[in-house]
Order: sequence, then C-alpha cells, then structure tokens
Amino acid sequence: MARPKSAKTAPKWPTGSQAVYTLEVRLIGGPVIESFVEANPVVSRTIRIAGAQTLDDPHTAIHHAFDREEEHLYEFQIGGRKAHDRKARAYGHPMSAPEHVGEPGYAGSASEARIDSLGLRSRSVFFYWFDFGDDWWHHIKVVRIEDAEPGVKLPRVIERVGESPPQYLFAYEDDDEEEEGA
Repeated sequence: MARPKSAKTAPKWPTGSQAVYTLEVRLIGGPVIESFVEANPVVSRTIRIAGAQTLDDPHTAIHHAFDREEEHLYEFQIGGRKAHDRKARAYGHPMSAPEHVGEPGYAGSASEARIDSLGLRSRSVFFYWFDFGDDWWHHIKVVRIEDAEPGVKLPRVIERVGESPPQYLFAYEDDDEEEEGA
C-alpha cells in the first residue's frame, strides 16, 4: 500500500514544473510633463515573475523597476478591458483590503492572490494602479508563460525601455532649476 504524500514533502519554488510569467508593464498614466513624454514616448519594464508568488511581488518589482521612492496604496485590476473597468476583479494593497471586503468587484488582498490563480494566459492584459492621489496607471500584458529555470531568483526585471519619471511633479521643478543654473 502506497503512503499518502504529506504537505511537508511537496516541492518548493523554484522547480522546473512551475510556471514563470513574463510581463510587459507599460506606463499609461500619471503626473508627467510634456517634455518628459517627448523624450520618453514609451516607458515600460519587462518583468519575470513566478506563478507561485502573490501580487505583492510584482507590485514590489514594478515599484523598484520604475525607481519609485515612497510606498502608496495600489490595486491590480484583472479581467477588465480598460483601467477602472467595473467588470474587473480588484486585488488591493494589504492595508486597504479589509475596508473593501464586500464591495462589488473586490476580489481580495494582493498579498493573498497567487499569480497562477488569476487565470492569466499568454496575451492576457490587466492593470496596475499605484498611488490613488497621483494615479500612476500601468497596462500589463502577459508576454509568455513558461517553465521555471531552477535557481533563478524571481521577480526579475529583464528589460527597461525609457527613463523612469520622477514619482512627484515637484521633482521636475528641481530639474528645471538645475538646467537654468547650468
């Protein structure tokens, strides 16, 4: 008689059979000035993330990849066709999650939603909203899903296009003053 497998013997991440998602994260909205947009018509980062990781992990990867300094509330919107789509499932910052339980469209805390539980496929699109005051919006496209490479630490930024905009508008004023004084 075969013994049942215990949870303690289950493989841990990373293993060759686990999925890795390659995500193209494109900045589509936020407080940027015209000269920045002219110099950076596309601002995107490509990130690889393990299916076993939660939405907190791509948040952290995006935060660092776009050179952000301060944390703010955030939300992922899965299954909608556009930002703020009422048909999307929303996964929020763990601190704000309890106050949204029971609201239409609220699916849960980003810290509990595993990537592989979201029903994403290659070419799926979803949205990431950071800082509800400044409204930084990101369009995320699943570029591919593949098997993991053992020993590769994830999440990982694998491509950067365009400069990162300053997190706050007042930083542009500081840049303008430096240019005038030069």
